[in-house]
Amino acid sequence: MASNKKYWQSVEELKGSSVVETLRNNEFVQDIPTDEFLGDKETLETSSTSRRDFLKYVGFTTAAASLAACEGPVRKSIPYVVQPNDIVVGVADWYATTIADGFDFANVLVKTREGRPILVMPNKLASGETNARTQASVLSLYDDQLRLKEPKKGAEQISWATADKEIVATLNELKTANEPVVLLTGTLASPSTEKVITAFTAAYPNVKHVVYDAISESATADAFEAMYGTRALPNYDFSKAEVIASIGADFIGDWQGGYEKSYTDGRKAASGKMSYHVQVESNMSLAGANADKRLVVKPSDQVYALVNLYNEVTGESIPSKATQIDAEIKKLAISLKKAGSKGVVVTGLNDKNAQLIAFAINEKLQSEIFDTKAVNLTRQGNDTQVAQLVADIKAGVVKGLVTYNTNPLYTLANAADLAEGIKNLKLSVAISTQNDATANATQYTLPAPHNLESWGDVTITKGTYSLMQPTISPLFNTRQLQDVLLKWSGSSVNYYDTLKEFWSTNVLGGASWNQALHDGFFKANVITSEDEEIFQSAVVITNTVSELLKTTSTASGFELNLFSSTALGDGKQANNPWLQELPDPITRASWDNYLTVSMADARELGFENPVKDNGAINGNYATVTVNGVSVEKVPVMIQPGQAKGSVGLALGYGRTQTLKEEMQVGLNAYPLYKNGNHIQYNVSIEKTSGWHKFACTQVQSTLAGRNDILKEATLNQVSNKNLDPKHTWNKPSMVSYDHQEVEAKSIDLWADHNREVGHHFNLSIDLTSCTGCGACVVACHAENNVPVVGKDEVRVGRDMHWLRIDRYYSSTVVDKQHDASMTIEEFRAQNPRLSNKEVERKYTEKVLELSKGDLFDALENSAENPEVAFQPMMCQHCNHAPCETVCPVAATSHGRQGQNQMAYNRCVGTRYCANNCPYRVRRFNWFNYSENSEFDFNIE
Repeated sequence: MASNKKYWQSVEELKGSSVVETLRNNEFVQDIPTDEFLGDKETLETSSTSRRDFLKYVGFTTAAASLAACEGPVRKSIPYVVQPNDIVVGVADWYATTIADGFDFANVLVKTREGRPILVMPNKLASGETNARTQASVLSLYDDQLRLKEPKKGAEQISWATADKEIVATLNELKTANEPVVLLTGTLASPSTEKVITAFTAAYPNVKHVVYDAISESATADAFEAMYGTRALPNYDFSKAEVIASIGADFIGDWQGGYEKSYTDGRKAASGKMSYHVQVESNMSLAGANADKRLVVKPSDQVYALVNLYNEVTGESIPSKATQIDAEIKKLAISLKKAGSKGVVVTGLNDKNAQLIAFAINEKLQSEIFDTKAVNLTRQGNDTQVAQLVADIKAGVVKGLVTYNTNPLYTLANAADLAEGIKNLKLSVAISTQNDATANATQYTLPAPHNLESWGDVTITKGTYSLMQPTISPLFNTRQLQDVLLKWSGSSVNYYDTLKEFWSTNVLGGASWNQALHDGFFKANVITSEDEEIFQSAVVITNTVSELLKTTSTASGFELNLFSSTALGDGKQANNPWLQELPDPITRASWDNYLTVSMADARELGFENPVKDNGAINGNYATVTVNGVSVEKVPVMIQPGQAKGSVGLALGYGRTQTLKEEMQVGLNAYPLYKNGNHIQYNVSIEKTSGWHKFACTQVQSTLAGRNDILKEATLNQVSNKNLDPKHTWNKPSMVSYDHQEVEAKSIDLWADHNREVGHHFNLSIDLTSCTGCGACVVACHAENNVPVVGKDEVRVGRDMHWLRIDRYYSSTVVDKQHDASMTIEEFRAQNPRLSNKEVERKYTEKVLELSKGDLFDALENSAENPEVAFQPMMCQHCNHAPCETVCPVAATSHGRQGQNQMAYNRCVGTRYCANNCPYRVRRFNWFNYSENSEFDFNIE
């Protein structure tokens, strides 16, 4: 039995569609609109045309897309009269600080120039890691559109003194009458802020602090409290794992804050050891795409799979239900038991009982990866208290509400009930960085500073304290929550002094404050002797399973998985163009959320994703109804690897309040997010009329058959010293020379560059560690000031990302005829003049005799659960770059250090460089984006 692995990037490519062939042969798919620049033909013929205008016209008709103008915009510069001592022009300063916006928490370094933050990077000293949103947060700092600038009462601007006076007076009235007031915040994870809040509630005993996370992990915190006595999340060190079993937990993405770094630390091919990861899921997630084995089932079957795994690991026989993956679950249980303490089970099911079962399996394994002491404190929301708050406000029990950097009128499923109740409150205050829906509904709106303008501290995990410090002077008339509460409490001490005193007394233990501020964190030994034998309650698993199975007993119809996208997360940064334009790691779509549907369900429901000859993708619309709540005009994306009977939809989109018009994209899925549960059963889907226009890059960057750019190997192959890579898993590219197959790099048309003097540029990426998350794409945007071009331009293939993450699906075609036929080596021997690629193609066509129809049928079955590979793709700085040699005006050349260099003002726009780039990474400036009002995506 032989197999041929086929790589593909889209369903159209899988089909062998003529559209894909057209795209391969026509890289630049739209004619240049010369009339828009130069007028119509008649005008040109009757006008007096200068030589320069003539060259413009010739340039456009030969497919040039921009011109190097002689004039430049006039800029006025004002030099320092007296240069500040702490600023050296052109020399960057770096600050160690912490990002903590209630959803994303990260230890970071912030690069500043002339007092302005311009780049966020992980603080490796603190084992920090960043995602796309933390990288993009530096742009949200300058969001002139969405950020609040002055205190307001209703629509009227007021002073801080007036706001303080009136609000304190009302607070005192409510305290005297003993009428309840609630302080509603997201997860703060700040010990010094908790002290400030404690002082505030002591001054106003009628105030209660409630924590609300837009995307909930409340059930996990409830389960951990039930079993271990502390309301927190367990921590996981996946770098220690030998076997990882995940039931619906995208822990490389946003699940419980994400564990990407520790996961990749445990998968280093050079060490000869890698964790074995099995992912059970319905949506194709980042964790599933990176897994060694991916098992595709509906969410309801994930519940049964978890129970069956518990039975197999513990030897118990609690009643459950058979699933189609039970055989694989048994194999997984054997692997987990063999790994013992090096095994771990996690589940993304936001159900207390499901989490208790996962905890019980880890206790049975005595898992070292499962940490119940240095707990995760980044998700402290309490769904029960939030539900009670909404009910009390609606009933008129609660009389006052103060919110901080949370937007429940957008994110709550029953936001309408809260909005109606807020109108009747005696006091409603929103302390917020953004002018969002909640801020617009309250009596008072008080502007809070951005993370990068603030002081603070954060405990991401118990025992590690992180400091937050300002990296820029406040841009607007803002005040921190802590300073607001201290002032309302009657204290004359500011928050900075409170923070320093708290750290001196409770954290540092005599260590240096300045050193901690320099490092950005301080690690303290806070694991007490009482924690060594941590409390464990007697959880009756039989009852737990019985309660869990009740959730699926009435499941029918489709099952919906609501998730946070890599780009927008919970939606806080929806006005950030870097994030909106970031292609999704899996679908490669940007500027949208959509309903992901399996190929089989799409066929039954009549959904299609036709591809136009310019690479643009369209999709049908659907109405999605859950629990009597309908969301209409949901665009549909057919997703390979989606479980049949399930659909997926991203949260965080559909915001409209005060966002720039271009950012008001997608639809709000939070109304379907009932009870904070991302799994919703009994979902109905109805196809509706119309076509949606996607901005999707998955078909546009064709590599014209250069499939050998992507190479894969197993750990056994890489570790086997007896294998010669050149003849096994890492075969070099070959070309035909003098009727012989030789290595491509042995043939050269140019003389070699002199490398004897100076440094030589070298770039390498550990593809084993790349998970496809896209954080580097946003970082490249920030570092290189790459323009945002918008949905329409991305749709027609004009995205400007200097760095992209190519996502490849792969399927294996097996053909029984091969056993009785000649081998590919025998076929190659009979055809010595054919290249390797031609041998493989003709062997498949002539020997295997697999028709295109049979090939598609075979691949379509594999496409129900394809393998996924990610490959970052950027300029390779080729030593003999074809983009350099084809340029007619030598605009691109080779540097002494091995870099491909570009003289932009010499370029005349022939685009020969892009046509000749084998990696399709050359980007062409179709417009002067920064000076064109049509591309006003700047939020500064």
